[in-house]
Amino acid sequence: MPSTLPRHPVQHYTEMTVSQLEPDDLLPARERIAGKILATPVMRSEIIDGQLGCQVYFKCEQLQVTGSFKIRGASHAVSLLDEACPGVATHSSGNHGAALAKAAQARGLPAHVVMPETAVRSKVEAVRRFGGTVHFCEPTQAAREAGLRALVDEGFEPVPPYDDDRIIAGQGSCAMELLEQVSDLDVLIAPVGGGGLLAGSALAAARSPREIRVIGAEPAGADDAKRSLRSGQRVDRHEPDTIADGLRALVGLRNLSLMQRFQVEVITVDEEQILEAMTLTWTHLKQVIEPSGAVALAALQLAARSNPEAWSAKRVGVILSGGNLDIQPMIETLRPTGASE
Repeated sequence: MPSTLPRHPVQHYTEMTVSQLEPDDLLPARERIAGKILATPVMRSEIIDGQLGCQVYFKCEQLQVTGSFKIRGASHAVSLLDEACPGVATHSSGNHGAALAKAAQARGLPAHVVMPETAVRSKVEAVRRFGGTVHFCEPTQAAREAGLRALVDEGFEPVPPYDDDRIIAGQGSCAMELLEQVSDLDVLIAPVGGGGLLAGSALAAARSPREIRVIGAEPAGADDAKRSLRSGQRVDRHEPDTIADGLRALVGLRNLSLMQRFQVEVITVDEEQILEAMTLTWTHLKQVIEPSGAVALAALQLAARSNPEAWSAKRVGVILSGGNLDIQPMIETLRPTGASE
């Protein structure tokens, strides 16, 4: 079936609130980004399996280009831009901004990224390292969106971080890979902030001949997706408070429409559960992940401990979404007192 994606966004497209994507739209999207992304590995841990009573398959997107899954959607969106595009603009807490800067750089385009002034330093540096220009704003959704509108008014092409069918289709390649790497998954768990990865995962799961339960994992301090699904419409008040900085965004309208269409569930976890999941991953997988990247495992831990029988022997795919962590503060705690820098 032909792709429903436009070659480049037009006004009526940017104003749409319901996604037009179908599961088969992921196929051409994946072809467009072939060679621009890595096919990330899947890792296992007998110790984690034993603790949770199920078989866990970790999709390691922290090993992806730019350190997160975001390069998938950014590369796809950039691949669809008109040749006359003067440059791109977005708002981001960091990972999408770095990914868009990298994808734009590969096409010789400038990239402008609106970032909250509280953004993790290493993520700001990553955007700049890939040639992006950072524009700081207040740490609110309204300020981020206002900053992006100003750049669009200057003529730059908007590439939103999640509420965009081009982005969602690109992110769906992550779950497509996982479902090819691991046969017969029963459950797929992905973190949800804006919802691009989770919506793309739901589309990928819908292509499977077997029924796969898709679950979103969300910090309790940023539970807008769960509240939106419960009420049936996107919440209009969102004051996130979580260490998972990549999941503070308000869930996108298109993303929410796909979550509703494919009956996605959401599990919320608290900050201690996120830290515990990070520790488990670092200890037993020997992989560095950021707080946002640990939320999916934290949700599985909570669910498996709450109802062990329901999860016994299940084959569960968990997406570790990113590993862009500012390690300098940790290094400083190890530095001997009085040592020179």
